[in-house]
This record gives sequence, structure tokens and C-alpha cells, in this order.
Amino acid sequence: MATVQHNPAGKPSRSSGIDYKRRGEIFRWLHRGIILLGSLVILFVVLAPVGWLVSSSLQTEAEIVSVPPHWIPDEPTLKNFRAIFTAGAEEVTYETRSKQDPASGNYIPSTARNLLPAMLNSFIVATLVVILNLLVGVPAAYAMAKIRFLGRSGSVYFILTTRVIPDIALVVPFFLVIKNLGLLDNILSLVITYLAVTVPFTVFILIQYFEGLPDELDKAARVDGCSRFQAMTKVYLPLALPSLVAVILFAFLTSWNEFLLALMFTQTAQSQTLPIVLASFTSDFTISFSFINAAGLLAIVPPVIVAIIFERYIVSGLTAGAVKG
Repeated sequence: MATVQHNPAGKPSRSSGIDYKRRGEIFRWLHRGIILLGSLVILFVVLAPVGWLVSSSLQTEAEIVSVPPHWIPDEPTLKNFRAIFTAGAEEVTYETRSKQDPASGNYIPSTARNLLPAMLNSFIVATLVVILNLLVGVPAAYAMAKIRFLGRSGSVYFILTTRVIPDIALVVPFFLVIKNLGLLDNILSLVITYLAVTVPFTVFILIQYFEGLPDELDKAARVDGCSRFQAMTKVYLPLALPSLVAVILFAFLTSWNEFLLALMFTQTAQSQTLPIVLASFTSDFTISFSFINAAGLLAIVPPVIVAIIFERYIVSGLTAGAVKG
């Protein structure tokens, strides 16, 4: 028969303390298991589309549309990628395209030759937008954060107001400006309009970061003989590297992925960017899912490379200035 231990003083016995400890360990392991399970679910939701994109780009058209789908290609092929890099080598007419069998994986859309030039256009536009963002946004943010002038608060609120305006509401004004400048069907029109979209975000992020840095740094630099420009470039910019990386990523990705303005302001292959050319693959006589997925895989390579290079600065840059003190 089990014995029961009585404690006349009302204090918990050693056995009850052990039970509480075991319960605590069980709850800790349960908590960790729930977190792990949730992380795996989120990881699957995020990576599954990318995994399918990679897998389907190596499949033939018949294998992609098969039921059930194949996550691992039975016979991996690089025909889709080879078609992208050789599409411009020969002229593809309607007659030659109509004789090709989409199920064989040899089908090439008529706009395939425009893919690589469009990637170059997107890279040029994104790079110019990033550079001009830094040249315009950094001095503006430094001035608003560290220089007290009349209308400073109003300027900050005006910048925030422009940032919350939907892009669709700006299409007509942008179009009239670009038309009057004679820049229709020119990549410079995209640079100008993308700057109007990204500069307010750049200024807002950098203002928050500069305000979080002590004013004594600026005063010490001025005492040492630095001008305002020298104080900004030699003192504050090295400290603002995480925020600069966040700005670079935002400007690059926004310019790389933007579709609406590029559709409105470009008409020919000489100025069209990657999203426009990718969309044109679905408007041909026949849709090749394997070819589109291969093109989509190439489209995500530059942003992924940029994100990997600056990965350690992303989180600290986006949260910069969120807490003061």
C-alpha cells in the first residue's frame, strides 16, 4: 500500500517539488515543439513555391501537367534554359512556332528573345534608382534629422503623405510629365517615376535612424572643423550602414518587380523591363509553363543574390530608429 507523506507545517514536500519540475520540463518541451512545428509549416509555405519553380523549370511540358504533379523531375532537362539563351539566335515566326509541340518542351514563345535584354534593362533601372535614392535621400534625411529649420515638421509629414498615395492614382500625372519630357518608351521614364515612389521611403527610414544617433557626434565633428557635408559622410554614414542596406534593398526590389508603371511607359522591347516580358509569355498562341517557370527562376536570381549579400543588415536596418533612448 502506498504511503502518504503529511507535512504539518503546510510546506510542499520534496515529491511535489519534483512533480512541478517535471511538469515545467514537459511544458517547455511542448512549447518548443509547437514553435518548431509552426516554423516548419511557415518554412514549407514560403519555400514550396520556390521549390516547385525550380523543379518545374527542369521538366518537360507533359511532366508539368501530369497528375499527380512531380516534385522531382523524372528526366531533368535544361532545354528551357537553353531556349532562353539561344532564342535570339534565329527568327521565330508564327509558322515555325505553330509546328512546334508544346508538350515536348521545345516550344519557344515569340517574345523569348526579349528576356535577356529586359533583364539588362531592369538591372540598369534598379541600379540607377538605388544610386539616385542615396544621392537624394541621404542629404535630405540628414538635414531634416539634424538641422532645425522653419517648416521641418511639415516637410516630414508631407513626405509621409506622398508615400501613402497609391501608385494607381499617380499614373495619369506621371504619364503627362513623362510625355511632356519626351521620355515615353525610354528607361529614363522608369527611373524618374520609381524615384518618386522610393525616395519618400528612403527619407523616412533614414530620418528615424539619424534622429536615433546623438547630436553630440555632429557637434564634435563641427568643433573639429568638419562641414555639414563632411559630418554627414564621415561620421553619420558609417553608423547608418544598416539603414542604407535596407534602403538599397527596398529601392532595388521595388524597381525590379514594378509592373504597372513599366506597362504604361514602355512599348517596345528596347525599353521594356523583365515583368513586362514575363507577362507577354502568357499572351502568345500557346502557353509553355516549363518555359515560363525557367524564365521566372532566372528573374529571381539577382534579387536573391542582393539579399544574400546584405542579409545580416536587413533586420537591423528595417528596425533602425524604432526605439530611442
